[in-house]
Amino acid sequence: MNKLIATLIASLFATAAFAQAPAASAPATTNPTVAKAQAKEAKTDAKADAKETKAVTKADAKEATKEASANQQVASAQADAKVAKVKAHSKAATTKAKAADKEAKTEAKEAAPAK
Repeated sequence: MNKLIATLIASLFATAAFAQAPAASAPATTNPTVAKAQAKEAKTDAKADAKETKAVTKADAKEATKEASANQQVASAQADAKVAKVKAHSKAATTKAKAADKEAKTEAKEAAPAK
């Protein structure tokens, strides 16, 4: 996100500087051929800047998507771990209860008088 903001700010300054430069350096009388060449160069530069900005934005979006996917996978793994932990505790509690019940039955048999 920081790269995206930095790119946008840099583009803004570049655009502002670019927009002001022809007005300051334009003489009162210009040759039409020179003016056309300058306009063509300016158009080419603007296209290149737009293409670069688009590429940077696209790369940042891909990176953000990958990061979100990784965060989602981590959250899923943590949730799975919690479920497994709860199941293990439940199973252990059940096993302990069965063992205690079995021990109580054994003690009851031993304590009961033989006929």
